[in-house]
Amino acid sequence: MTTPMNSKSLQAFIDTHRLAAVILPMDAHTATVGDAARALGVDADMIIKSLVFMAGKQPILVINNGLARVDRKKLAKYLGMNRKRVKFASAEQALAVTGYVVGSMPPFGHRQELKTLVDLATAGLDTVYGGGGGIDAMMRLSASELLKVTHAEVVDISE
Repeated sequence: MTTPMNSKSLQAFIDTHRLAAVILPMDAHTATVGDAARALGVDADMIIKSLVFMAGKQPILVINNGLARVDRKKLAKYLGMNRKRVKFASAEQALAVTGYVVGSMPPFGHRQELKTLVDLATAGLDTVYGGGGGIDAMMRLSASELLKVTHAEVVDISE
């Protein structure tokens, strides 16, 4: 098993791609949206979640924000497949695909480039905060930069 990636790996990606994203070291673990929002002093809707789904054998990254949940039926319909074939990746699968531990996962800078879908509500925000590569780090960036660097498709995929 290869060593998980971390905030240093993410910073290297940010530097290489000349992104305006900033990694913010945190005093507390920020594994949940609520924890992250409290630690940053921002509204929960400004926190993005990077979620790995398996569409059959194909990993897909889905980014939505706040306490919104991904609607698997909408996701499957968008992907043109049966809902039963679209499942959350296990923590082990997500780590293998992205290189990051669940709860620290940034929206980019993964081991492999992933097809990325960003929810409509997330795409409409100015500033968002996502995983910073470690359970004690967050990252601040603009939603427009998020869309640009991930080459994401913007879709309505929240419940």
